[in-house]
Amino acid sequence: MSSSISHVAINAEDPKVTLAFYEGVFGWRFKEAYPGFFRMEVEHAVQAIAVQQRRDLLPDGPTTGLEVTIAVPDLKVAVDAAIALGGEMLVEPTVIPGVGELAWLRDPSGNVVGAMAYAIGA
Repeated sequence: MSSSISHVAINAEDPKVTLAFYEGVFGWRFKEAYPGFFRMEVEHAVQAIAVQQRRDLLPDGPTTGLEVTIAVPDLKVAVDAAIALGGEMLVEPTVIPGVGELAWLRDPSGNVVGAMAYAIGA
């Protein structure tokens, strides 16, 4: 039996600041479902789920938990927006041959998220 991801939560110290980050960087739109809980309905499925060797994306130790990468049309625009909205770039944009260009970001609440501009046809 195969199961699909049904819920992803972004934990935030300041939900409004973190909402502004994801809305500004990725164009996501959330609605408040109840106080302190904002929700976005997703119309499309996850394209790939991987298990991989643990790595250090943060300077203070190994990455733990699930790793999420968001497809963006323009990586520079996404990185610039992330920085302007209180985030930070953790790893400089890196070309993955045949796949695209990836940067690792940290949102204002400290969560790590990847931004990937996929190569056409990849």
